Amino acid sequence: MPGTTEMMVILLIAVLLFGANKIPKLARSTGEAMGEFQKGREEVEQELEEMREGGAAEGTDASTVDAAESSEKATESET
Repeated sequence: MPGTTEMMVILLIAVLLFGANKIPKLARSTGEAMGEFQKGREEVEQELEEMREGGAAEGTDASTVDAAESSEKATESET
């Protein structure tokens, strides 16, 4: 984490590069972009979690179906 002196130097460089009038606009647009990125990340994480939960539920159903098919085949081969 940068200290006070380093933050002052960074702020001075920002003022020199962008001008005092553009810094609030730059900060606002940066904040909006970070917010949009956060929303997008949360949506992707939620979709992944839903896929994992759906895959786990399908996996248990598939194993039940496989066991039932195995029982049917065993019964057919006995007759």
